[in-house]
Amino acid sequence: MDFKVISSKDNSLIKLVSALQTSTKARKENELFVLEGLRICDDAFQNGIRFDKLIFSDTAFEKNSNEIEKFKNNAQECYKITDALFKKISDTASPQGILAVCSVTSLNKAEIDKKGKYIALENLSDPSNLGAISRTAEALGINGIIISADSCDPFNPKVLRASMGTLLRMPLFITEDIIEFAKSNELTTYACVVDSKAQKITDIEFLGGSIALIGNEANGLRDKTIQNSDFKITIPMIGKAESLNAAVAASIAMWELMR
Repeated sequence: MDFKVISSKDNSLIKLVSALQTSTKARKENELFVLEGLRICDDAFQNGIRFDKLIFSDTAFEKNSNEIEKFKNNAQECYKITDALFKKISDTASPQGILAVCSVTSLNKAEIDKKGKYIALENLSDPSNLGAISRTAEALGINGIIISADSCDPFNPKVLRASMGTLLRMPLFITEDIIEFAKSNELTTYACVVDSKAQKITDIEFLGGSIALIGNEANGLRDKTIQNSDFKITIPMIGKAESLNAAVAASIAMWELMR
């Protein structure tokens, strides 16, 4: 197996990977992201995503040589590093010793289906919520996920882990303005709000070309977004809770979209 050996923490690639693991700015500037762990690297491999760099530890090389050999053929460059050095660049408490650096441009460019059904997330801040929503979206057959540019980074390592690889498979659209995006693609918008005067989501017949909008965990959708949506809908609640977790609300909205 052909690979290079890195032993210094001051190596430029080691510094780059550390930055990609921790910084949204670094990921955006370099248009790169990190996949860490055997399962998510294999998901990417199975979905035809090319690896710019494959990095593995001494122990991983001994334990997972067959998988590494498979991934090596999918990578432009391969590097072996010590376990201690891998732990320094890992984003997990118990690293498996395998990671891939990938280019955003290696992902398939998604196209909007004007008859499709989508979930849109405005200013969502919790990586775990984005990961959970993406898994539910894939499970229910949602056509894609639309994310406002000020939401948490979908290529954040925590998001990718929480999504279990679904964000590598689901059509993903990042936009500055969800309403303008919807209008330009001739999609009908349904703003999910906490408002007893809004239409009950259970009474809506969602036709093709629909987007359900979910807002920030603490503040919900922006007033401007609500005002410019085609419809305002609400999830009926009988108990004393005033609102639902964003991931739960999104899951209910997606279920109704597809029902």
